[in-house]
Amino acid sequence: MNDQKYDIIVIGTGPGGEGAAMKAAKEGKSVAVIEKYHLVGGGCTHWGTIPSKALRHAINRMLEFNTSLAFRSALGSALRLSYPDLLRSAESVIARQTAMRRDFYERNRVRLLHGHARFLDAHTIEVRADTSIEPTVLTADAFIIASGSHPFRPRDIDFNHPRIFDSDTILSTTSTPRSIVVYGAGVIGCEYASIFRNMGCKVDLVDTRSQLLSFLDDEIAHALSYHLRDQGVMIRHNEEYERVEGLPDGMLLDLKSGKRIKADALLWANGRTGNTQNMGLEELGITPNSRGQIKVDENYRTALPHVYAVGDVIGYPSLASAAYDQGRFAATHLIHGTCDHHLVDYIPTGIYTSPEISSVGRTERELTEARVPYEVGHAYFKSLARAQITGRTVGMLKLLFHRDSLEILGIHCFGDQAAEIVHIGQAIMAQRGVANNVQYFVNTTFNYPTMAEAYRVAALNGLNRLA
Repeated sequence: MNDQKYDIIVIGTGPGGEGAAMKAAKEGKSVAVIEKYHLVGGGCTHWGTIPSKALRHAINRMLEFNTSLAFRSALGSALRLSYPDLLRSAESVIARQTAMRRDFYERNRVRLLHGHARFLDAHTIEVRADTSIEPTVLTADAFIIASGSHPFRPRDIDFNHPRIFDSDTILSTTSTPRSIVVYGAGVIGCEYASIFRNMGCKVDLVDTRSQLLSFLDDEIAHALSYHLRDQGVMIRHNEEYERVEGLPDGMLLDLKSGKRIKADALLWANGRTGNTQNMGLEELGITPNSRGQIKVDENYRTALPHVYAVGDVIGYPSLASAAYDQGRFAATHLIHGTCDHHLVDYIPTGIYTSPEISSVGRTERELTEARVPYEVGHAYFKSLARAQITGRTVGMLKLLFHRDSLEILGIHCFGDQAAEIVHIGQAIMAQRGVANNVQYFVNTTFNYPTMAEAYRVAALNGLNRLA
C-alpha cells in the first residue's frame, strides 16, 4: 500500500469537486482529487450537460438548414443525419473540456487519482482502480465529497435490454429510433423529448404529475406544453408505469391507467440517485437518504465536521452552476472556518428544450400566495426586430415587479437564447434598494436590434398597467 498525507482530499471532478479543489489549491493547501471515471469532468462533461447540449445544438442547426428554402433548394433535399452522427458533434467539445480541466489540476499541482474511493476511517481513504491492483491509501485532515449522481433505476426494469435506456446510456445508442417513450417529464425528460421530436421521432412523454415542470411560472409551463404538443409530442399526464417489457424490435410500456404504449425505445428519465454506494460513509455516521443524498448544514458540513459534501450528492438544486459555487464555498469554510459568501437566494434555471426556458426569482403563484402586490410586463418575441431577422419568433420575456416599490421580483423567459437573456435581469435584480427597479430597463439604451431590448419592451408594458 502507498500511504500519502494531504491537507484536503476531494472526491469527484465534476463542477463541485473542481470548484473545491481549485479554491483549496489557490489557498496553498496540499490537495488530492479522486475520480472514479478514467477522464475528469464528471457527469456534467461526459453524460449530462455538455453532450446533451452539444447534441441539441447540432439538431437545431440541422433544423435551421431544413427550414431554409435557400439551403434546401441548393442541396435539392432535406438534410438527414442519424442520431449517432449528431452525437459525434459532441465528441470534440467533450475532448476539449476534458483536456482543459485536466490542465487545471496539473497547473495547480493537484494530484489526480483514478479509482473508487472508500473511507477506511474518519481520516483515511483507499482508492481502488482495479480489483487486481493493490489500492492506494491516502490520509487527510479534511474531505470534500462531490461524487455526483446517476439515473435512478427501478429494479423491475431491464436496463440491459438494447431498447431500454436512461439518460446516461441514451448517449451511446448506435441507431436512430423512429419512436420513443420518455418516462418522466422533469427537466431531463422534457429536454430529450424535444431533442427526439426535432429529429422527427414519434415521442410519447409520460408525466407522473398533472403539469410539466410545476416549479416554473404557470404561464411558462403552459407555453412549453403548448409548443411541445404543437411540435407533435404526445404528453400523457398523471400516469404511472405498471410494467416495462423489452421486445426484440422495441419495448412495451403498460401504465396503471390501462394504457399500453409500444415504441422502438424507452428513455427512463424519472429521478436521480446520489453516488454514495460502497464509500464507507455509514460506518462514519454519515447516512445517505433513500436517494443516496447526504445531509449537510448551511456550510456544507456533514455529520462529521471535517467532511463536507457538495453538488448533486446533496440534492437540490442539482445544477452544475450551483455545484461549482458550493465547492468553492465549502473549501473556503473548511480552510478559514467561515465563509461570507453563500448561494444567491434565487438561482437561475436553464432548461434546454426547443425553445429553451430560463427563469430567476419568484413566480406569479408564489407572489399571489404570499399576497405580494405585483404587476406583470410582457415582451413577445414576435414583436422584436432581432427575432424577426433570425426567424426565432416563438417566445416571450416576462417581468414581475412590485406595484409600489417597482422592485423586480421575478424574470421568466421562454424562447431562443432564454438562458442568456435572463442574466441581464438577474444582474439588476441582485442589486439592493433603489438600484433594483424596473425603471432601469426603461431608462437604459439597448443595442438595436437585439433580444436584450425585450427588457425595455416588457418594462414599459408592465408600467403601463399601473393605475
